[in-house]
Amino acid sequence: MIYYLGTILSQLFGPARLLQSYTVLIVAALYSGFVITVLALPRLYRFLPCDRGREFVPGSVAAKGKPTGAGVIFISFFVFIVLIIAPLRPLHLCVLALTELSMLTGFLDDQSAVSWGEYRKGLLDLFLSLAASIVLYYFLSRQNDSGQIQFWFPFVAKPITVAPWAYILVSVCLLWGSINSTNCTDGVDGLSGTLVLIALLTLGVIFYFIIGHKEIAAYLLVPHMTDGAAWGLITFTLAGALMGYLWHNAYPSQVLMGDAGSRALGFFIGICVLVTGNPFLILATSTIIFIDGGLGLVKLFVMRFFKIPFLTKIRFPLHDHFRHNYGWSPTQVLLKFVILQVLVSVALLGIFFKVR
Repeated sequence: MIYYLGTILSQLFGPARLLQSYTVLIVAALYSGFVITVLALPRLYRFLPCDRGREFVPGSVAAKGKPTGAGVIFISFFVFIVLIIAPLRPLHLCVLALTELSMLTGFLDDQSAVSWGEYRKGLLDLFLSLAASIVLYYFLSRQNDSGQIQFWFPFVAKPITVAPWAYILVSVCLLWGSINSTNCTDGVDGLSGTLVLIALLTLGVIFYFIIGHKEIAAYLLVPHMTDGAAWGLITFTLAGALMGYLWHNAYPSQVLMGDAGSRALGFFIGICVLVTGNPFLILATSTIIFIDGGLGLVKLFVMRFFKIPFLTKIRFPLHDHFRHNYGWSPTQVLLKFVILQVLVSVALLGIFFKVR
């Protein structure tokens, strides 16, 4: 809305053209998300459900009774700010709607007196992942003259055309894994949110400075996205809102994001990775999230369905293992996991964009 308002006002007042500058809009959106969330979140605690706690989890007693489901607040703020500030296309609107829907499914579980259970939530995540994959294929394939989608990979100079069934399969697996891994990582104050923040900032830089920039994209031999700056704006907006939440979630936390936040964040990260055209970028953005939470899902699947002992001496999520077996404090877990993710992100981004 503000972007298009700048088109009208610039004819009357020259400096109003800044409202069409993505740099200005990114700064405005990021700060708006942060300030609004910081100021509004404590005033809305009373409307949130209380955490039920988790059995056999270190620190769950301290978390029990705290306001949870804060994702319903900062995700809604994020969507509202994007609608006000960003120039949006139909795909952007569909992604915002699906992100809001993933948040709502998590919030309904947060406020339920009894947990919905693994299978019910897993099926809902599968449905959302499938719907998002179809939407992405429909819109992204129409952005190319060939009507097809191409992936670009490290070590390969030219993009590779992907069959529709293969794209849907890869997208569903990536989205489902991102949703559930991010959800499992949420257990230490600030951990999941900070790791996701690193992922969002990484994706924002990729969208705005690399694939959204024609000359840089051509130099690095990656496909140029005409709406890369718009995706960067959307991503930085969520980063700002998430920073506002982390202001109150720093140890010891005052509020928890709940499934409403973790599932929506995981879903959005997966969407952005797929939009970049390189599904392997999920490793650059979320390696520690997948190791911390995703390996636990793999362990559960192997032991439950194949009856094979697997990683039996390691407690998952992995942060619980280090807290229980090594006595790490929440601050130690947060700092060390964040350092590892930064190191991984820098290394993999160098490989993905330069070794081609």
